Amino acid sequence: MFHLALRMLLGDRAKYIMLVGGLTFSALLMTQQNAVFQGLLSWTTSHMRNMRASIWVVESRVEQVNETKALRDTDVNRVRSVSGVDFAMPLFQGVLKARATDGSEKLVQLIGLHAGTLFGRPTKMLQGDLEQLRMANTVVIDELAAERLGQSPAPGAPPRPLQPGDVFEINDREARVVGICRTERHFFGYPYVFTSYDQALQFAPRQRKMLSMILAEPKPGLTAAEVARTIQAETGLAAYTVPEFERSTINWIWKNTGIPFSFVTTIILGFIVGVAIAGQTFYSFVLENLRNLGALKAMGASNALLSGMLLLQAYTVGLIGFGVGVGLTAAFGFAVADKGQPPFLLQPDSVVRTLFAILIICTLSALLGIRKVARLEAAIVFRS
Repeated sequence: MFHLALRMLLGDRAKYIMLVGGLTFSALLMTQQNAVFQGLLSWTTSHMRNMRASIWVVESRVEQVNETKALRDTDVNRVRSVSGVDFAMPLFQGVLKARATDGSEKLVQLIGLHAGTLFGRPTKMLQGDLEQLRMANTVVIDELAAERLGQSPAPGAPPRPLQPGDVFEINDREARVVGICRTERHFFGYPYVFTSYDQALQFAPRQRKMLSMILAEPKPGLTAAEVARTIQAETGLAAYTVPEFERSTINWIWKNTGIPFSFVTTIILGFIVGVAIAGQTFYSFVLENLRNLGALKAMGASNALLSGMLLLQAYTVGLIGFGVGVGLTAAFGFAVADKGQPPFLLQPDSVVRTLFAILIICTLSALLGIRKVARLEAAIVFRS
């Protein structure tokens, strides 16, 4: 009987293609928008993966990692004096204007690292020597900065990416490139420029308080969460572990921006479109096959068996549409991987949620047909 159900489904090619197409579009829309949204959220926390530290100490009102409220220089020693802290290093971060050799100005994310330890250093160097950051006026830039601040080898020639040894200006001060690194993209799209902490203070406009954050590590045998709570209690500053700061940053995005609402609305629309197309098409398919279903009922097929046949038909087109939709989403991800935009992060739980949504759509569509079949009289076969 179930083989017969599949033959009935495939026999009506127009309805079959329309069902698969509608569910494919629904799965594609839900999965692709979710992947872009997750990718965008990953950009909001890229700081913590570009500058690795177990504990992030910030001003008490800071709620997300991209926000900066200056600390006092003495706060570094206060954090270092907390029991359980192995070491703590100052960090400067700020958005400054950089001028390329052609005179154009670009905004860059300047990161100042402690010169002695370079704690919070870039995770992957592609060219150059990071240790040269201890020299005056030196910087390490990421690939995006090298591209945006590129210089022309000759007048009228297309610009080439910056290389170690090239120079540009940050806030009207010369900066010499000593290395190229790879980083994750910043939420606001700024390229990263790393230098020493003292040099960053020279590049940045002078203010009364210049310290942005403090990066700390717990002593062996202690967890980051325990030490972070101790820092917060003894200093009055906010201290986050990486998971805590990620959650706080994402919560801030949900509460203070319209980005999540926009993506969630699109995902819901994808679900509604799937219900509308699949429900209407499948109900039309059932109506066209009422005489066949009535004949099966006249031969003794129960409502449960007929319902199982309809569910099999609905889940078959649903799984095919889901597979094609997720496949197209993955192809989209590969297509934009080299460009880096839009952000794209396809996670397994996103695929599972899409599968669950498609199964709900199929179940709702099948229920419309099951309701009709349950009321079907076998005598319909004998009517003209």
